[in-house]
Amino acid sequence: MSSKKTDREKTVIVIVGGGIGGLALLNALSASINPEKHTVVLVDARPAHMHLISSLRLIVSDADDLLKQAVHPYGDHTFRNKFAGNGSFVHGSVTSIKFGDGQLILDSGEVVDYDLLVLATGSSWPRPLGFPTESKSAIENHIMARRAEFAEAKDILLVGGGSVGIELAGELKDIFPSKPITIIQRERLLLNNTYPDKYRIAIQKQIEARGVTVLTNDAIPASDASDVSASQVPKDGFVTEQGKKLNPDLVVPTWGNRPNTSYLPTDLLSSTGHVKILPTFQLPAHSNVFAFGDIIEWKEQKGAAKAAFFHTPKVAKNIMAYLNLAESETTSSVDLMASNKSAKYSGSMEMIMITNGKARGLAYFDILWGIILGGWFVTLLKAKTLMIGRIPSQTGYTPK
Repeated sequence: MSSKKTDREKTVIVIVGGGIGGLALLNALSASINPEKHTVVLVDARPAHMHLISSLRLIVSDADDLLKQAVHPYGDHTFRNKFAGNGSFVHGSVTSIKFGDGQLILDSGEVVDYDLLVLATGSSWPRPLGFPTESKSAIENHIMARRAEFAEAKDILLVGGGSVGIELAGELKDIFPSKPITIIQRERLLLNNTYPDKYRIAIQKQIEARGVTVLTNDAIPASDASDVSASQVPKDGFVTEQGKKLNPDLVVPTWGNRPNTSYLPTDLLSSTGHVKILPTFQLPAHSNVFAFGDIIEWKEQKGAAKAAFFHTPKVAKNIMAYLNLAESETTSSVDLMASNKSAKYSGSMEMIMITNGKARGLAYFDILWGIILGGWFVTLLKAKTLMIGRIPSQTGYTPK
């Protein structure tokens, strides 16, 4: 397949990343795309969609049979509405992009051509959430191995007091209520200073009330970082930077995520590895390439809700505007910033909803004076089911 649109019957839209954001965009475009002019290719490193919202409960135990419900293979069912019969899935990781030729190079050596490219590759997570990419069975084996580790452990140390550490502690306490669990956090409070102290203190009190030990203003020495990353405990345990002796038999890295952008040249990235974008979500040097979700350089907290509800509508609108303008101007260089038909992103409100097992949690919304909502709200919207029932509407797949 040639890299030039003039050699193809249809404009090829390639979406890299089939997470919550990528699927939300695929479904949004499926309602408005012209199937006679446009086709879509979805590329993902894994053969199946992983529902990350439920992943911490998934790796702790077999409660609610989440393994069947949270891992959805990609296939023909992924492409619906105007993409039905007009889309394809490619399993592979992007290793590089030839922007001038409109080509993705995958780890298998396969080349995927594009006319319009969307990067929604999300985040790379530390080991417990670093699910394998090669096969669905490998993903299942990883999950079973993590469950066995947690079940066998007698004393668990979670290194990192962000939302992952807090939520994992809550899931562990649901299943192993008497098992000692410690969270160690470098900052003075849990989470980061995006959120007000009153919220950070409240979530700490709630998790401590369940018997979780929280150590703040402390950290594992940098010399032990490789052991933590591999979930290995030194023979003599850890001595923290504040001199506290810890002797867990299982250590779990729960620090923050990193943007999954290693396939991009550094001149397109910020110092933190995020993709530099325009308010239209386009890359400044490549008008036919869009990026959104966790990977973009934007002063805001990252999260699935932002990608799905705040980024996706604007990206979808801008892609349609791009396609219409490119067709009318017969050029691949489209200035959406100058167009009144495009949507410019200016950010969104900060919000977070942290679960503490199935029946507890706290939510924060940065509106008015800053609203905190308690366990009843979080349980109703997230904690009880982890929104698992919504996945088939996103993936088109019905678990058997």
